[in-house]
Amino acid sequence: MAVTGASCPDSVRKTVSAQRTSAAGRAHNWRRRVLAAALAVTALPGVAVLPGMSGLPGIAGTAQAAPVGSLRQSPDGTVEPVGETGATPAPVAEPAPPGAPAAEPAPEPPPRPRFEEFMVPSSMGPVKVQVQWAKNGGDAALYLLDGLRARDDFNAWTFETNALQLFADDNINLVMPVGGRSSFYTDWRAPSSTNGQKFTYKWETFLTEELPAFLEPMGVSRTKNAIAGLSMGGSAALALAAYHRDMFKHASSFSGYLNISAPGMREAIRLAMLDAGRFNVDSMALPWSPQWLRMDPFVFAPQLRGLPMYISASWGVLGAHDDPENGAFNTLNAVALEALSMLNTVSFMSRMNELGIGAHYSLPTKGTHSWGYWQDQLTGARPDILAALGA
Repeated sequence: MAVTGASCPDSVRKTVSAQRTSAAGRAHNWRRRVLAAALAVTALPGVAVLPGMSGLPGIAGTAQAAPVGSLRQSPDGTVEPVGETGATPAPVAEPAPPGAPAAEPAPEPPPRPRFEEFMVPSSMGPVKVQVQWAKNGGDAALYLLDGLRARDDFNAWTFETNALQLFADDNINLVMPVGGRSSFYTDWRAPSSTNGQKFTYKWETFLTEELPAFLEPMGVSRTKNAIAGLSMGGSAALALAAYHRDMFKHASSFSGYLNISAPGMREAIRLAMLDAGRFNVDSMALPWSPQWLRMDPFVFAPQLRGLPMYISASWGVLGAHDDPENGAFNTLNAVALEALSMLNTVSFMSRMNELGIGAHYSLPTKGTHSWGYWQDQLTGARPDILAALGA
């Protein structure tokens, strides 16, 4: 089922703003614990045409010509056929009188809206996906992944950034899945045991099998894609590209956690996931299990060789998109989280250098863990993404 409409109406932004305000009070206490954990970690090192009818059941032999009778003249002088079947020939349409206007051609179908929403079937149940179609009908796509607090109504790239406008004149589809809070966009081992989750997250399966199969009949390629994400979505973007090289030709990580097996990182992630929906990290993957290590960019780094990448993080210094006077605690939290992301990114970069694997790094001093800076980084990554996809 598709729901069409204009690109991200202003009412979406108002709804989002109201919901944020109501949630701010509840978030204060746990954020102190996440902040403390993040600060502690920063101190640690490193459809088909049918065949002939004769082949169908119950129909056999070759076709026979219809019997043809003789002609007779009626009392009024007209001649009519007399056949064995007694059938009367079909009437012949009379030609249009001279000068009559020609019939008008059938109207063309309306153009496809640039922005649509779909409910895509999956093993997790229907998943909402927002799509901005390529301007000129191109088949390349950029998948945009959300962060840890992904919402169930909109993908935040549609209202927190100018992503839709940024790619509006490009021949590339934007594919933006909705939901997946605390999922790391991976396939979990079990439903979360701490919040009564009724199904098991299977986001890797959805993004690399179910969603591409849904989009392919609508003209989106299975093999000409890029993927980008922020924070949780950043490390997930690299993982999905590493293990599905036939699907993704470019990957971008903005403020991603790229060394999640470093000392203290698992417990920091545990606290963050408990806050963001009371999800249990152990239901995702057991400590240091093959499933956990498979999620760690530092570990799977060798599988990124030859993949064009854009990697960014900042040092947490306040910049143009910060306003401490309108939220000092949130700003401090964003500083600590971004500094932690930078430590992870520097460690990952060192590992990549040791392996002789290149990437495009953007590591500005100023910037915190917030949407304004991720918009800037998507703008920076755009030329690389378009080049990698030939779009």
